[in-house]
Amino acid sequence: MDNRTNLDDYLAGLGISDAEESAPLPPAPDTTAAPLPDAANESPKAVLERFLRGLIARIDPELSVTVRETEEALEAEISGENAARLAGRDGRTLGAIEVIAYTVLAKQEGRGDLRVRVDVGGFRRRQADTLTKLAERLAIGVAKSGEPHELQPMPAAERRVIHIALKEHPDVMSESVGEGAARRLIIRPRHS
Repeated sequence: MDNRTNLDDYLAGLGISDAEESAPLPPAPDTTAAPLPDAANESPKAVLERFLRGLIARIDPELSVTVRETEEALEAEISGENAARLAGRDGRTLGAIEVIAYTVLAKQEGRGDLRVRVDVGGFRRRQADTLTKLAERLAIGVAKSGEPHELQPMPAAERRVIHIALKEHPDVMSESVGEGAARRLIIRPRHS
């Protein structure tokens, strides 16, 4: 079975694919469906918002989506009473949604340089706070002991949070080592 066909079929069902650009979105609660605008003239922000609205309408119509453009990425927040459940175990479902959203944008826009960040119910924000606190605790330990500390392998987004947290730290520095899924962080004393 051709994966491209499956993705195209899935996207067509969400009103995204080239084959059905004019397919209406399912109605949102208390509104009527409107025809899709010409996809060629849509901004990446509008494409992402339309995709996520179509996706969550099928999962839980009570959820809402807001998308904003920053200098670094398109950032989407899915909110609502049951939004946090959409993160899945260890954020895996959220990660999958983010990958699919990126794929939709890359396919629609014909470019892969767009960064996409999706958060549901504040999951990523809480995770970043936890990682920042971990980085601060480990930095104190490394500064006191003078010995480097190696963390378990983690995704690039999580490593980035720790790198940013320790970027300006006067006593320690962080570096990524390893390849692929085994890539991990080492926190070292800055002056050794």
